[in-house]
Amino acid sequence: MQKIKSLVLLITVVLFTANKSFAGEPIVWEIGSRADLLKGEARGVSVTDTGVLTLAPNVSQLFNTEQAYVWSTAIDSSGNVYLGTGHDGKLFRVGADGKGALLFKASELDVTALAIASDGSIYAATSPDGKIYKVAANGNATVYFDPPDKYIWSLAILRDGSLAVGTGDNGKLYRVRSAGAKPEDSLLVNTTQTHVMSLAVTSQGELFAGTDPGGLVLRVSLEGKAFALLDSSLREIHALAAAADGSVYALALGDAAATTKAGAAATSTDTSAAVAAAVTSTVSATDEAAAQVAQAQQPVRSRNDLTNARSAVYRILPDGGSDVVWSSTSVTGFAVLASRGGVLVGTSDKGRIYSVTDDGRDTLLLQSTEGQVSSLVARGSDVYAASSNQGKLFRFDDVSVREGNYESPVRDAKLVASWGRIWWRGTGPIELQTRSGNSERPDITWSDWSSAYNDATGSQIASPKARFIQWRATLRISSGASRNEPKLEDVSLAYLPRNVAPEVLAVNVLPPGVALQQQIQIQIDPNIEASGLDTALFGIIAQAPPRRLYQRGARALQWQAEDRNGDTLEYAVYYRSLNETTFRLLKDHIRETFYTVDGASLADGRYIFRVVASDALDNPIGLAAMAERVSEPVDIDNTPPVIRSVGQLQANGDQVRAVFDVEDATGRIKRADVSVDGSAWREVFPDDGIADGAKERYSLDVANSGPGEHTISLRAFDSSNNVGNISVTYRR
Repeated sequence: MQKIKSLVLLITVVLFTANKSFAGEPIVWEIGSRADLLKGEARGVSVTDTGVLTLAPNVSQLFNTEQAYVWSTAIDSSGNVYLGTGHDGKLFRVGADGKGALLFKASELDVTALAIASDGSIYAATSPDGKIYKVAANGNATVYFDPPDKYIWSLAILRDGSLAVGTGDNGKLYRVRSAGAKPEDSLLVNTTQTHVMSLAVTSQGELFAGTDPGGLVLRVSLEGKAFALLDSSLREIHALAAAADGSVYALALGDAAATTKAGAAATSTDTSAAVAAAVTSTVSATDEAAAQVAQAQQPVRSRNDLTNARSAVYRILPDGGSDVVWSSTSVTGFAVLASRGGVLVGTSDKGRIYSVTDDGRDTLLLQSTEGQVSSLVARGSDVYAASSNQGKLFRFDDVSVREGNYESPVRDAKLVASWGRIWWRGTGPIELQTRSGNSERPDITWSDWSSAYNDATGSQIASPKARFIQWRATLRISSGASRNEPKLEDVSLAYLPRNVAPEVLAVNVLPPGVALQQQIQIQIDPNIEASGLDTALFGIIAQAPPRRLYQRGARALQWQAEDRNGDTLEYAVYYRSLNETTFRLLKDHIRETFYTVDGASLADGRYIFRVVASDALDNPIGLAAMAERVSEPVDIDNTPPVIRSVGQLQANGDQVRAVFDVEDATGRIKRADVSVDGSAWREVFPDDGIADGAKERYSLDVANSGPGEHTISLRAFDSSNNVGNISVTYRR
């Protein structure tokens, strides 16, 4: 990263940046950390918790619903997957062979929850002002339960075969035992929450419910006793997933990501106001580059710190204890599924699925082609992921793809750069390519991908000079009997931006008599620069502003300059009078951004000063560049005003009149003071009332003191703070 030196009057703090390089040296762009890798695009590639690229599980698209959203999924014992969609209220069935078809269309807008009983019965809940339909295998449907609630968010089959129903806007939990049951007879718990968003039943038959906006996870007995196991600091428990060991994973959403926030206040019968808030979360969560760059400079955040978290996953243990296994301030989770030793989390982060272990290590398992993974179900080793925007169904398993690729984020060199070599560390068959361009996002104006680089120790980059560059890594399983699975640890790319001239932004001249002096700076170990390392790597470097002090005749210059290459700048100061054409050198090889001119060394007159900045210290001979700026005309005046007494002192009773003429050859008179017999100075005005001319007359009436000799003193200042004085004596 280039560092612009803004040389200002205030303290400048130079912070460490990982991409800093001395100007004139190549900049090495290195990507190896997990945070950096997640900024790119992974197609058939996983990113481990330690920042290693490996081949991802094999993913195949089974079915495209051609609907915008898949709100709910379920899978039966035969491997049929059911998809509840919106906003046309359609229910699709996708067979184990991947062939899908419309099974049922409701009159309501969205199929928001699904459940399949042990006998294969399909229950589909719709919203808004919805119903629960019992759908037969041939698509015939009958209304099974019709509560007065506006939304039906969740369904679950209890151990005795009854149906648990979670609703909103009144946050009720029903237990429905038969078709046509009355709501008042089926009410199991009135949670006092607004929504019962999620339900899960463990292998031991325990019922869990997740709520909004209190963020509660309730364990509910079949007798209707609700016990709160978790009170999350996030508002919505969006999804629950039961594990084989009796623990339950709870996906919680914060205010920014909660899907019912809009729905809770909605007055329309269209559920899009309630559930399409998830789409809003998708849009805001998919563009995360800027947030992640800012996070890179922050201290590492604990997953238990849910301040500003968008989403988090809790693991609730069978004994009632709970742990946070995953959380994010930038990624919104929408689905959870218990897996071996942990949980899968489907997100709106580029439609990615993360694998999270119970001890909090998360791997980017795979990235889909859609914007959001909204639901996850499994049967055996096969995992099914439903997406939204577009609504599709994908399947993946434990077998890795034979080939995948990863596209890095785009690197901005800030200036047109010459590309050096690219090298990497890894094992197995890996090849890299590069492309470059001068627009921020790759488009048709960029170069084509280069031919493959196969030498991990380094290859010359073939892409043309440009401001932006990107690399692509292709990982393959080697052909033959042995499976040599590739792993890519990090990639480094060297480049050198073209040198551009520095710029002197402004030259300011301080008032006469104000001099600048360098203050004591923080001492830097000379061995650091001798070693070639950047001093910023060793902490914060503070550059204190110069100290101001009085110096007779001083004219101090202070300037601001910058260099887009981050070069160390050196300055020279020149001068000339207005009636001359040639500048003369005052001082060169200046590292500071100020210089005090000794006015006494120059004749009185008007001058122009020129500040020249050079980046020669950090560039080879012939490639250095310079820039300059001149000041506004500056007056140099070293001659004090001349004061003459006019005529004789005239006594008039108790007063004495003294008349003085004050004249300045170069500047103007700005003030005068009088003192009688050494008393304190007090300001006096000229006869015309304003001290603003090159010549002023002062007619002063002072008290005629007692007998003896008395002295009247007058001092006058010009616009350059030169002072002249006179004293006259009289005897009474």
